[in-house]
Amino acid sequence: MRRAALIAVATAAAALLAACGEKPQTNAQGVKYDAAPWSGTSTGANSGTQANAGTAFTASGWKVGDKNAWQQQLKVRTQNGQNDYTRDN
Repeated sequence: MRRAALIAVATAAAALLAACGEKPQTNAQGVKYDAAPWSGTSTGANSGTQANAGTAFTASGWKVGDKNAWQQQLKVRTQNGQNDYTRDN
């Protein structure tokens, strides 16, 4: 009985110490920089007749690369979605 308890304690200690062996999560290729968020996601395959149409999820009226319209859209989304005083219930 005492030997079984010792084995159980040793197994638990090994399991706890195994959790401390996490490898560092580093990027071996170095830092990858994203494009500006207002540059859009269009790759040309989804764009149809327009050169910079964006994707199906692009807001209507917004043109790819329009920084001011992007910032205005963020302000509107923040005001409508996160302000409980102006939100329709």
